[in-house]
Amino acid sequence: MSERVAVRKTYKLFIGGKFPRSESGRSYLVQDANVSLASRKDARDAVVAARAAVKGWAGATAYNRGQILYRVAEMLEGRREQFVALGVPADEVDAAIDRWVWYAGWSDKLPQVYGGANPVAGPYFNLSSPEPTGVVAVVAPETPALLGLVSVIAPAIVTGNTVVVAASPAAPLAAVTLAEVLATSDLPGGVVNILTGRLTETVPTLAGHMDVNAIDLTGVTDADLATDLEVKAAENLKRVLRPAPADHDWFADPGLARMTTLLETKTVWHPKGV
Repeated sequence: MSERVAVRKTYKLFIGGKFPRSESGRSYLVQDANVSLASRKDARDAVVAARAAVKGWAGATAYNRGQILYRVAEMLEGRREQFVALGVPADEVDAAIDRWVWYAGWSDKLPQVYGGANPVAGPYFNLSSPEPTGVVAVVAPETPALLGLVSVIAPAIVTGNTVVVAASPAAPLAAVTLAEVLATSDLPGGVVNILTGRLTETVPTLAGHMDVNAIDLTGVTDADLATDLEVKAAENLKRVLRPAPADHDWFADPGLARMTTLLETKTVWHPKGV
């Protein structure tokens, strides 16, 4: 009797809460698994899905967003051993889970810290409140694969933004496995969209896309590519987060900068009652 041939898993893209193959049908091999190779059209489709999800996600209460993020952390905890089996160190998986919980806790507290009533001389109130920027394109760092990914996705979505993530082509399995976690949580489809493949193929499309409001270049290591992406982003005045330094400590306290950078402050004047 011949030996059984194992069925090789094919990891697909994550767009609009679903797992489509790349429209080009292409894939590449990583750790004995086929991983979809996203095209420019896939990137555009992901932006459409992210834009469609903005209204519902931004309009949800901060408390509800926090609940959903916490649910994602619960599901991530349940798949801890699966990430370890993929080669993610156990301490990194634990740190990623803890970080997701940390950001979930900020959902209904950030408006109190970053907004508030402003003192003015006159018979009216002046209130500043933070609002999401909209659709954010994110280039995930290669290492640490899972913790770095969580550290760029969670702060963007906890404040009401939706994201299109370009996963590192060298370490995509953590990203697509995280997509499976998100798909089985309560996160609405389109809030997080994940593309795998060549950064040089998908990220320029995202940087120049007129319906993307901000771009996070954290995972870009090529200085020339980063410069080109900033130039493309300037076409519609996207907010830009520059690449992280090579010695960035992802295990350190992340602070609030990633959340506040992807917020816009709305100021409202309201007359006082007589």
